[in-house]
Amino acid sequence: MATGTEAATDRVAAASSSTAPAEPLTGFHLRVTATTFGANFSDGYALGIIGAVLPVLNTTMHLSGVWQGLLGASALIGLFFGSIVLGRVADVIGRQKLYLYNFVLIAIASAAQFWAGTPLVLFLLRFVIGFGLGADYAVGPTLLSEFAPRRLRGVLLGSLTVLWTVGYVLANILGTYLPISDNAAHWLLASGALPALLVLLLRIGIPESPSWLATRGRAAEAAEIRRKYLGQSQATAADAQAAALEQPPTARYRELFAPGQATKTWFGVVFYSAQVLPYFAIYTFMAQILGTMHISDADTQNLALNVALLLGGIIGLWPVQRMGRRPFTIGTFAILTVCLAAMAVLSGTSGWLLMVPFLIYTFVMAGASNITQVYPAELFPTSLRASGVGFLNGTSRIASAVGTFVLPVSLSQLGVAWSMAGLALVLLVGTLASLVWAPETRNTLTAEDWHH
Repeated sequence: MATGTEAATDRVAAASSSTAPAEPLTGFHLRVTATTFGANFSDGYALGIIGAVLPVLNTTMHLSGVWQGLLGASALIGLFFGSIVLGRVADVIGRQKLYLYNFVLIAIASAAQFWAGTPLVLFLLRFVIGFGLGADYAVGPTLLSEFAPRRLRGVLLGSLTVLWTVGYVLANILGTYLPISDNAAHWLLASGALPALLVLLLRIGIPESPSWLATRGRAAEAAEIRRKYLGQSQATAADAQAAALEQPPTARYRELFAPGQATKTWFGVVFYSAQVLPYFAIYTFMAQILGTMHISDADTQNLALNVALLLGGIIGLWPVQRMGRRPFTIGTFAILTVCLAAMAVLSGTSGWLLMVPFLIYTFVMAGASNITQVYPAELFPTSLRASGVGFLNGTSRIASAVGTFVLPVSLSQLGVAWSMAGLALVLLVGTLASLVWAPETRNTLTAEDWHH
């Protein structure tokens, strides 16, 4: 038997396929997109810059292998707690407050890294940065998906990862080509406060999600936001309100694991975790991996890999927009698995030969990562969306933290071959889980999509 939410969704989808006018792309849409883009840039920069300065901090702070792993994983651990805790809070109190105030926390903690003189202080500050970013992982894509026109939702959400990659690559380039002393390392860490402050300023005045307001019975406020900010007619806004009101105001957290939703939730956990665990592990310790490959010009290869990251992210937007979610996910997982398996097999050969699957992996991974901002938001109804997206982000960051902590130990104890084989196995699990569980959500309409 269909739930009330599912029944509302079915009625809205049937009606909207023939009667819903296309919603215009407004300046407000671009503003929300820009501020969410800025958050992803800040996240990529914050996570990338620690890998750039770790070699210097290793010397100046006399870091043990454990502290190297902890500092590399610190923001990821914070992301887990922020996503899990604040994602649920956003479904209860709304998206807008967290969307604004989390960047107050991020800006302050980022700037304070300049004075972090011990590994413990730096770990705690980066944990706080990750906690704030965790809120944005849950709230940012959720709010953008609830504001964006459905016809552009895939490309806008997918573009978030491109901006993440831009921030990450910029951090890597700065770390590679700037002479980094202990003082410069702390300046680079603190420089993350600048994009965070800009995002904070741009977010002032962003309203609450009308879809969330409608589920709370605040129909008049929601309709006004739809007309004022989204350019909808009064009739279209009224239709959207009627559909949204049929959804429960706040679903219980356990409904993420209820029949009909549980498979989507657990698929999201495996899909997201399997993709990001190798990604963060490899690119946090790229310098060490290149060092074990015995390539004489490692800086040039590092630059080539960063260019592949950017190109893959940008070019990867096209299949995210044009292909179904299921075939895109299965296909990219399969390619990535083969690439890391090839790196394991070729580890004893020329470093330049080993770069071929590494470059292909980097290019495809960047494109594949675009869907991590699209798929999760489409797996959950409005009443569970922030909780669900937060849960997927949180669990995936624990996987990322585990990979980031374990890889340097694996490289030193087992070498590149076994390390890459282990990461290829993780990707194989993602491939198999996608074959069995991945739903197709590209053309799925939720209740708030009536007005799109």
